[in-house]
Amino acid sequence: MRIPHLPRGALAAAGAGLIAVALAVGVPTGAQAATLFGDTFDDGTADGWSKSGGDWSVVTDGSAAYRQSNAGSELARAFAGQTSWTDYQVQARVKPLSFNGTNRVVGLAARSSGATKMYRLALVNANRAELQVVNGSAITVLGSTALTVATGSWYTLRLEATGSTIRGFVNGSQVGAGSNTAYAAGRIAVVTAYASAVFDDVVVDSAGGGPTDPPPTDPPPTDPPQTGLVGWAAQNGGTTGGAGGGTVTVTSASALASAVQGDTATTVRVNGTFSCSTEIRSGSNKTIIGVGSGSGWSGCGLNLRDTSNVIVRNLNISKVRASVGNGDAIHLDNTTNVWIDHNDLSSDTTSGTDYYDGLVDMTHGSNYVTVSWNRLHDHVKCSLVGHSDGNSSEDTGKLKVTYHHNVFSNCFQRNPRVRFGNPVHVYNNYYVNTANPSYSYGIATTNNAGVLVEGNYFENMTDPTHVGEGSSPGGNLVARNNQFVNSGTPQTAGSVAAIPYSYSMDAASTVKATVTAGAGTGRISG
Repeated sequence: MRIPHLPRGALAAAGAGLIAVALAVGVPTGAQAATLFGDTFDDGTADGWSKSGGDWSVVTDGSAAYRQSNAGSELARAFAGQTSWTDYQVQARVKPLSFNGTNRVVGLAARSSGATKMYRLALVNANRAELQVVNGSAITVLGSTALTVATGSWYTLRLEATGSTIRGFVNGSQVGAGSNTAYAAGRIAVVTAYASAVFDDVVVDSAGGGPTDPPPTDPPPTDPPQTGLVGWAAQNGGTTGGAGGGTVTVTSASALASAVQGDTATTVRVNGTFSCSTEIRSGSNKTIIGVGSGSGWSGCGLNLRDTSNVIVRNLNISKVRASVGNGDAIHLDNTTNVWIDHNDLSSDTTSGTDYYDGLVDMTHGSNYVTVSWNRLHDHVKCSLVGHSDGNSSEDTGKLKVTYHHNVFSNCFQRNPRVRFGNPVHVYNNYYVNTANPSYSYGIATTNNAGVLVEGNYFENMTDPTHVGEGSSPGGNLVARNNQFVNSGTPQTAGSVAAIPYSYSMDAASTVKATVTAGAGTGRISG
């Protein structure tokens, strides 16, 4: 659900009224933060905005959006809000369309006290982002970073102004911060300088509750599938694993267990196959990667507990017994920033053996996880996010996970089953059950979780998505742009917090071919 445009008369509202508005539109609230303004332009108008320079209009760009189309305009601005606003954060999606010359700007502004006086977060077509103090033609840069600025690409910009502290973020990563007292209050603005651009999903929150997620976005334009790190594991400073450390190659369970101990940055290459009867427990700052297409192990799982910054790629892990450790192929417990990519995880649903609990399970407040390009197959309970209905105090606000471009084949449940996590992002996955199509569900949302399910391909799935599971109360689920072949009708409910990062979306009709060709081991070098 998107945040509706709030009429200008509501902008100065306070206290319970603002909190009620925020609750009504599904925006996170706290005792000290409230939504002051939001505009998605879905009503087809730009009511509440005042223009200066440029050619502005509401257009359709995937959805309704606000476009400034005159790249010859020296300075084009559209203002909204109140001149009395002091401490707040403003966020918007921004897509540059064209630049007329060098060092041209598309940006977002806060505390605009005049037509040319403001704090501005600028995308500069010299491939950088700058946090600026603008005073007429004089510009002071508080901070900057290198950034590929491409026309036709969406960027999420956020400016925070609290007291004299000004911070700017692009796609969730801070690009600059500084202290400045030039402007104590003022309106927001969207800005171009000798450029054309589209702006959408503008939201303003009062300071106090920490950054909020942006409004839900429409799917970005179709691009080639992303095989690098995308999603939640790229947030919170990113996930680098053992980068910068030494490399060791192992050929046995005991050597692997030794190599992954401690928190020293290390890349551990697993060469060949072996069996094990005791789970492998890894420390932080590790990349664990298989060599070739057939490397890995059976019989025990990989336990990531109280760790951070771990990458697991190109491994075959199979037939972990329930009696060994957590009984999961890969288990996360109080662990942050993990990328699980291009693995093959399975058991054997036909043998009757007591094989393990989950293929990839995330519990006890684990956070910032991406699960991509894996094959999860021939198992009953394949992936769990949040282990217990009674663990809300530890899990609420965490368990943020991205699943993309995975194959879930003959995974009869939990693909994933989610408690508390919001948003959990499930896109461009291929779901197929052939062994027993009548005994299956795909994705379940429970315990007030929020799951965005988009661009997936469901085949022979009796219950593609549902709300609630077992004795667990229902959560929230938004489904869009999915394809269903010989499958049931998805269940949906409520609204979901927004996705703060950029990603490329494949058309659902192409997902089966793309993901079956690219997921699993042997597609990357070890």
